[in-house]
Amino acid sequence: MKNRNIVKLFESRKVDLDDRIKRDYAKNGIVTLPCGISGYDDIISQYSVNGYETLNMEFADYVKTAVGFAPPEYPIVLDVIGGCLSEKEKKTINDTICDTFAYELGAVEKEEKRHTKVFVFMIVGLILSGILLYFTHSIADEPRELFYILFWFAGDTLCDYIFLTGHDLRHDRRMAGRLASIKVVFSDKHEEPNYTKNDADRLYSEIEKDVRDTIGDK
Repeated sequence: MKNRNIVKLFESRKVDLDDRIKRDYAKNGIVTLPCGISGYDDIISQYSVNGYETLNMEFADYVKTAVGFAPPEYPIVLDVIGGCLSEKEKKTINDTICDTFAYELGAVEKEEKRHTKVFVFMIVGLILSGILLYFTHSIADEPRELFYILFWFAGDTLCDYIFLTGHDLRHDRRMAGRLASIKVVFSDKHEEPNYTKNDADRLYSEIEKDVRDTIGDK
């Protein structure tokens, strides 16, 4: 029997993720996430009360995971499939999805602002500690060690923000913005989406209007 290094084969296997996602989900510049449900509680948490609805965490995780794989340049349409919802339930679901992801976007914005303040503070600290090091070269080593510590701390924090934390924050900001812009539709059964160019243009225009409205509110 021929010897096979199956582990090496597994390690060598590759896949074009972007190509697969575009093939399976994206149609005419729109990504559709199908979500089959059997009832209202599949989306709205059973612990919710009327007027204070929250999303079922399993449903929310499904949406976030699927959106995370979708190409970032495409808008998202969430197709809720199941002929078991009343018009009132559909409205509640749509409003709760929009409100939940809007709250999450707001939380990300607050965190982004906090990190921006830290970033500016570290730049100022780096400059000041550098100036102090330059003009205090003649003083004893002990006081200058404090300036060295401040200088390297500020520099290390800035590098972390630029190359690590900053990248994660920008990713979280894009994700939150996409989730807050998601469009919800309801279907009785699953059908392959057949978007026309006009459908895509209309959806893009709606998102652009929503974004302009939210910018104008601030």
